[in-house]
This record gives sequence, C-alpha cells and structure tokens, in this order.
Amino acid sequence: MERCWAGGGYCPYFDPDYDSLTERINPPSVSVDNETCVDTTLVKVDGTNKHGILLEMVQVLTDLDLVISKSYVSSDGGWVMDVFHVTDQFGRKLSDRSLISYIQQSLTSTRLRGGAEPVKTCLGRVVAPPVTASSEHTALELTGSDRPGILSELSAVIVKHGCQVVSGQAWTHNSRAACILYLDGQLSGGARLRELEDQLEHVVAAHHGPRERWRLRLRPAAHAASSVHTERRLHQLMHEDRDFEEEEEEAEATRKKMAAKVSIESCREKGYSVVGIRSRDRPKLLFDTVCTLTDLDYVVFHATVSSHGPLAVQEYFIRRMDGRPLDSEAEQRRVARCLVAAVERRVSQGLRLKVCTPDRLGLLSEVTRVFREHGLTMKGAEIGTLGESAVGTFCVRDASGGKVETRTMDSMRKEIGERWPWRWTTRHPGRRRGRAAARPRQAGGATKGEDPLSAASSGLNLDVSPTTSDPSGLENRNWHAQSLLSLSLSLSLSLSLSLSLSLTNIR
Repeated sequence: MERCWAGGGYCPYFDPDYDSLTERINPPSVSVDNETCVDTTLVKVDGTNKHGILLEMVQVLTDLDLVISKSYVSSDGGWVMDVFHVTDQFGRKLSDRSLISYIQQSLTSTRLRGGAEPVKTCLGRVVAPPVTASSEHTALELTGSDRPGILSELSAVIVKHGCQVVSGQAWTHNSRAACILYLDGQLSGGARLRELEDQLEHVVAAHHGPRERWRLRLRPAAHAASSVHTERRLHQLMHEDRDFEEEEEEAEATRKKMAAKVSIESCREKGYSVVGIRSRDRPKLLFDTVCTLTDLDYVVFHATVSSHGPLAVQEYFIRRMDGRPLDSEAEQRRVARCLVAAVERRVSQGLRLKVCTPDRLGLLSEVTRVFREHGLTMKGAEIGTLGESAVGTFCVRDASGGKVETRTMDSMRKEIGERWPWRWTTRHPGRRRGRAAARPRQAGGATKGEDPLSAASSGLNLDVSPTTSDPSGLENRNWHAQSLLSLSLSLSLSLSLSLSLSLTNIR
C-alpha cells in the first residue's frame, strides 16, 4: 500500500486488484440443488462477505426472470451464506443446464462472470453478462416533475440530431419522474454533445416553473455511471430527487391504498436494527428493497424473505457501515419512507402497452406522439432492442391521471385500422403469464416461453385484458387468473412491418 498527497494530507492507496485477488484465494461456493425441495430449486452461495454482495446475487437471479419465493441470509464475520428458493416464471424448477451454468459462473466471481455464455430465459429473453458501456453510446439521465408529453418532445429532439434511442427506462412516483436513455449516434464531438444538451434542457425547462427542481445530464456512457445496473441507477436518481417526500394530503390518500408496511425495531442484545416489510408480492421486490438498503449504506447481516400467496414478508437485521444500529427515530422514519418509495416506484397504474416491431430511427418519437395526440400520459416505460427489432412496454393513463376511457381505446384502434387492413379474432388468455418486467435492453413481447421475434412475425396483435388487482396496482404471480377477456387483432402489413401490442388495463 502506498500513500499519496491530496489536499494537504496523506490518503491511503488501495490496489484495485485486491478484491479480485481475494476472490481468487477464497472463491465463493455455488450449488444449485434440485433434489431437496419438491417444487423449488435451491441456490446456495457460501463465500467471503463484502458490502453489496447480497445485491449482486439478487440482481443475477432477477435478471434471469427467476422468482425468489424464499431466501435466507446469514453472515458471520467475513463469511456469508445465502440460500434462495427459486423457480421460473411458470412455477417450474430449473432444468436448463446452460441456465444453471450461467448462475454458477455469475455468482462465483467477477472474473468468471464475463466469460459466461448468454442464455435464454423462460420468457424468451436473451441475457448476457454485463459489459462495459461503449464509448459510442451516450447516456441521458433526467429527473424532474412528471409532465405529460415530455418524453415525446425529448425523443423528437434526439431524432432531429440523428440519434437513436437504443434502450431506456422511465419511472414515475409521487409526481416525480426519472428517466435513463442510451443514445446511439455521432456525438463524439463536444460541440454536438453540448448543442443537443442545450436543446434538451430547453424542452425540460419549458415543462417546469422557475422554482421547480429538475436535472438533466448528457455524457458518454463510458464516463457515466455505466457500471451501475440501470434499475439501480433509477432508484438512485429518484432518491436523489427526494421522491420519498410527499405532500401531507397526498401521503394520507396513498397510505389508505398502500400495500407496503415498514416497521423498524431495535435488537439491543445483538446491536441490530430489525427492519420488517410486508407488502403485496410482485416482480423484483427483493431487488428493490436490497438495492435501497445497500445504497443507503446499511449492511444486511441476516435476513429472511418469504411469500405467502399474494403477500411478501421480508425481515432484515441491519447496521450502519460504522457498525451502529439506527439509533434515532428520525433516521428510522427516513429509512421507512425510503423503503416504501422503493416498493412503489416500479409499480405503474394504467393501461399497459407492449410493443415489438422492426427497429428504425425515430420509432420512440412516433409511439410517444400517438400517446400524446390521444391525451395520454406515460407513467412508466421500458424500451430497448432485440436483434433487429425494437421492443418496449409502456404504461399510460389519461392526462388527468384517471383510467383510459373506452372511447380513447376505440379511437386508437380506429386509427390503426385506417392505416392497415385488419380483422377481429377473440381468444382467452393463456393459463399462465410471466410476472417480471423485462430489462430495457432485453425486453420481449412473447408469452409462455415464446420467442419474442416469432410473436411479432405474424403481424399486429392487439390484446385487451382487463384484470383485477389490488388498489395500488401491484401484481403477483396469480394475477393471470383474474383476466376477464382477451381480444386479438391480426393484421397483414404490406411493408414487412410486424408489430405486437398488448394492452392490459390495471386498476
């Protein structure tokens, strides 16, 4: 270890290869057990402990569209033992050898993770090891007030500069919005980058008052927080924007419907703070809570997570980084509000629209323009590319915040029908449908393991499936049983265009 001079004093220098050396000396032991439990696969990880290791494990499993029904976490000194009970989205144990090999390599070490071969999940998505962001891409990060039409105007400006949105994701919560877009285009020059940033800032400023806070950052993806998981970065952006602070009247109205309940107690004998979370079960719930605790600089020493039907129960034994528990009521209230916000951010209430179509320049601008022309506002979005296709999921509501009216839906159908020939067919939804929301870069529109490209190859499908869910809009693995109706439109497009749309109306 060397010392360097900084700011008038000495600071320690740590070799960046130290962590990888520790992994090589004491690599984690990963086992995938299909024999112990009848209905779930056990993934056991035993190895050296470090801050954030639990989040890395959960991230690997959730990115593979796996359902974690139970989890046990225990650490002692510098060692950790984690056990996860997992299935695929259809309740099946893991049997694909390539998937099991991917899990073992990804959880064993960072060095081996990069050599793992891409695998296909049960939902048809192709998942590959994370790589360093390309310098050819530009990352756009935006936080501000939730305003109708802002994404449509931003994407139009991006298209005018000859750039393409290759992937992105947007969340809204408590009248705040956060968005991350990755752009592909010739923006290597500083002048062009600054010109685009100036125009984007003018668009955002026009949607905000003089005292309303907003922030926009545009930089090469290789220099941005590119090594951070996109959804984790969204949590960080919304936390920095303080979306967990809400108006008193709005907070009272929200809590009447809110499914998440957070309690924090002190365990003075062991020096822990015990955090309990009870909420409706939904996709990636464990990732969201562990991500928040990690980014708040709390260490999870022990944890138990289980789901009982639609209810998820989580319990964490935590300390601060300095080894102390949460010793003040103000800190406990802040952590509780941050965890509630983390549970709610991903959930979007409204009409869910899934799109799969051949990719082309300006596609996002066209889709969002149609929403704006019909008086709709987006409450959430995930967009990306899969091969030569563009895929995405949009959650839209009426501009006033209400449900999308039937006449608005009919108007959209009519507009589509006037552009292309179409015919009606009626079918009932399948026995089982996937729970998880896909990552922007790998989203797909297929159902029950169907390849997303084959789902789009037959033309345009429009499914309307009214479902009944809890008032907060949270979903669970049994939501498919509540579907009432499914309608399908099949269109033949003369321009070799295939588009797959799925509309899900969620109360």
